[in-house]
Amino acid sequence: MVQRKQLFTTITMFEIFHYDFMVRAFIAGFIIAVIAPLVGIFLVTRRYSFMADTLAHTSLAGVAAAFLFNLNPIFAAMTLSIITALSVEKLRSSGKVLGETGLAIFLSGGLALASVLISASKGINLNLSSVLFGSIATVTTMDLDLILALGIVVLMIVISIYHQLFAISLDEELAIVSGLPVKKLNQTLVILTAIIVSLSMIIVGILLVGALMVIPVLAAMQFKRSFFQTTIIAIFIGIFSVISGLFTSYYLGWASGGTITLIAIAIFFFSSFGCQLCRSR
Repeated sequence: MVQRKQLFTTITMFEIFHYDFMVRAFIAGFIIAVIAPLVGIFLVTRRYSFMADTLAHTSLAGVAAAFLFNLNPIFAAMTLSIITALSVEKLRSSGKVLGETGLAIFLSGGLALASVLISASKGINLNLSSVLFGSIATVTTMDLDLILALGIVVLMIVISIYHQLFAISLDEELAIVSGLPVKKLNQTLVILTAIIVSLSMIIVGILLVGALMVIPVLAAMQFKRSFFQTTIIAIFIGIFSVISGLFTSYYLGWASGGTITLIAIAIFFFSSFGCQLCRSR
């Protein structure tokens, strides 16, 4: 009787994969869970974590523009995010404003532009809730193909220049002296960030996309491992947060983005207090 009950529970648990939209959500979520912390660790190391949030707010303006002018939301968000990322990097490298100041300008500007475009698009069906907080039901086959293609591109690029990105994150001035193409590497990093932000908004939403790039990395850092080991741990934390978050949000009817983020935060506190307790012994 007990075995039959356990079997029934298992079958019920995995009925989630009977739905195509959930299968697409899991595949897309897995890809994003890998590439988001992979790039996020370089942002955190450089104290540039708010770049993801800034680009997320700009992406909202891109989505609003897409609905207003009948464009693809992901491509519109990605285009505007890349332009913003390169503009912020240009300001930072020129020394005219500090990096954080530039981020604040574009964050406010992106949100302001989004509000104007949304108000101008009267009568257009723009589901702000799914855009802001994510919706697992909105992942289409076209979205999945795009996420898969760009995810592979991002992964291959990061793998090929991983050591160079590590060098500029550790000490940019030393990297310049060493002859590395620092300007191009910085531009590549912010472009990759813009791409990931635009792809991630489907799963976790625009307001929470920065959390998926930053929180798994912060949780992994609590283990005090090498940079490479921290990267791997962050990716595993991201994968666990997304997969468990999608399961939980489906069966409890919660927003997928918020659920994933809360699980990632819980892992951060658990790893923080757990590692601290182990070191105190």
